[in-house]
Amino acid sequence: MIALSKEIRAVVDDKAKYTDWSTREDIKANLQVDLIILLDKYDYPPVTIDDVCKEVLEQAENFKKYAK
Repeated sequence: MIALSKEIRAVVDDKAKYTDWSTREDIKANLQVDLIILLDKYDYPPVTIDDVCKEVLEQAENFKKYAK
């Protein structure tokens, strides 16, 4: 799980480098595809992939919103 978390963080950081990433549907869609590939690589999830993608996206948006 630690390796998966590190890879997810790298993917999110890569997409979040764009200032408008949270409002651009193309970047969010690309993030979701990257997450699906990672989750499949680690034979995850015990929940649906859509739920995981939604949670990661929400956490990333909150992190960017409150990180200063």
